Amino acid sequence: MRHADAVKNGVRSDLTVNRSRATVGNKEFAAFARRIVKAFARRVAHGDVEALSDLLAFAGEVDDAIRDAVTGLREFGYSWSEIGARAGITKQTAQERWGTVRAPRIARKPLGVNGHRDERSDGGDR
Repeated sequence: MRHADAVKNGVRSDLTVNRSRATVGNKEFAAFARRIVKAFARRVAHGDVEALSDLLAFAGEVDDAIRDAVTGLREFGYSWSEIGARAGITKQTAQERWGTVRAPRIARKPLGVNGHRDERSDGGDR
């Protein structure tokens, strides 16, 4: 190998695939996700009561995803002011909402056929 073939970190450019980063279409992806959520809500609204607990669980997953995203942005170096501005809230509100470490959410059990949560862990009759 000639010295001219070597590049940063000793990688030979003639043997390395040039991997350019794909353009991320965040606006299009967000629009797609919104359409899915709206369709899910319409399904529930048109009488699929069984799916309501799934929709509520999904809302919790979205909250967790937002928290993870904000944590990543903070680790990447974004300020609370920048995050708050993008969220349409003050930096103080952003920090209060996403700045504290919370215990993991405990998944709530869906309602049973009688409209009450089945809190029994042994599966037996009461």
